[in-house]
Amino acid sequence: MKKHILDRKCRRAMIIVMDGVGVGELPDAADFGDSGSCTLGNLAAEVGGLHLPHLGKLGLGNIISIEGIPPAAEPQAAYGRMAMQSPGKDSTSGHWEMTGLILSTPFPTYPEGFPPEVIIPFEERIGRKVLGNKVASGTVIIEELGAQHIETGYPIVYTSADSVFQIAAHEEVIPVSELYDICAAARELLTGRHGVGRVIARPFVGEPGNFTRSTRRHDFSVSPPGPTLLNTLNDAHYQVVAVGKVNDLFAGSGVTSAVSAAGNEEIFSKAVAAFNELDKGVVFATLVDFDTLYGHRNNPQGFVEALEQFDSWLPRILTVLQEGDIIVLTADHGCDPTTPSTDHSREYVPLLIAGDIVRPVSLGVRSTMADMGATLAALFGVEQLQGTPITEFIEG
Repeated sequence: MKKHILDRKCRRAMIIVMDGVGVGELPDAADFGDSGSCTLGNLAAEVGGLHLPHLGKLGLGNIISIEGIPPAAEPQAAYGRMAMQSPGKDSTSGHWEMTGLILSTPFPTYPEGFPPEVIIPFEERIGRKVLGNKVASGTVIIEELGAQHIETGYPIVYTSADSVFQIAAHEEVIPVSELYDICAAARELLTGRHGVGRVIARPFVGEPGNFTRSTRRHDFSVSPPGPTLLNTLNDAHYQVVAVGKVNDLFAGSGVTSAVSAAGNEEIFSKAVAAFNELDKGVVFATLVDFDTLYGHRNNPQGFVEALEQFDSWLPRILTVLQEGDIIVLTADHGCDPTTPSTDHSREYVPLLIAGDIVRPVSLGVRSTMADMGATLAALFGVEQLQGTPITEFIEG
């Protein structure tokens, strides 16, 4: 490990991950079936231009060409974009890489469903058969199998292009606490070559023909195989506050305080509240609605409205930044709702860094998202992991 190369200038940082907000296909996008993906660029073209004035002032339109967001003549943030070096396009890989942990091998995926060596022990463990066991959209599969699930009590198992073992159950058939126990059992079984990135509890409510996924989703992630920025900050006695699904994605590793929240508005509000109470350290929040509600459902208009809503909130956090504070805006992958695919897309992610110690310069194209974690490690004066610190934006 390398020690920091900067004088300690940062006391608090807010990291906001805009889940799924990519800024253009990576060079290997074709290998993932994602040629032509550009979440922000394609969204703007789809709706005749985006109106995101606060993000535009920071420099979002300086990263790539986005209809409706011209490059700022005097951006208020340092700006650039980062490539994912890990071989994937999922939330776990993205969050781990941005905090200094680059994977060398991808998590396993199951385009044909899970094999008997996975399903049979799982059924034996929970004492029930399962329905589904295939790649499917979460909203589609509960409409397809929800009535049969209610009749039999069998949980619905499905996956996607990501490394996920998802279990859906009606809250009145399998109580949420029991569904969590079932997911925990799956997490214990799914190790080694079947060590999926996440087991996800997907509770739903309603009647046949009108099922709705509830807000009590819970992710059971595999533990990071090595230290991340969260661990090095924690070891140095900084606070690490994880809001929303961030705690799940790191399986609690390196987190000093986890704040439960669902939906962009609640997550953002609780992140701002946590930041206002923070003494020294990091608040780390991921805004999930872009991806979950709109990207995966190929809903460009909903995606755009969510972006506009987030843009309107930005002054709330920018105005509470104090001396030595910074805010980092980025994403974990793309999720282009304008393409036929409903999966994540292999894209560059934006990087915007603002605060009184920040010079508003171009950060260029970073070869790995780990540069973000290395930069924060240098600013806080803790051990650096993978990645190269970005120093050109520091004042002084």
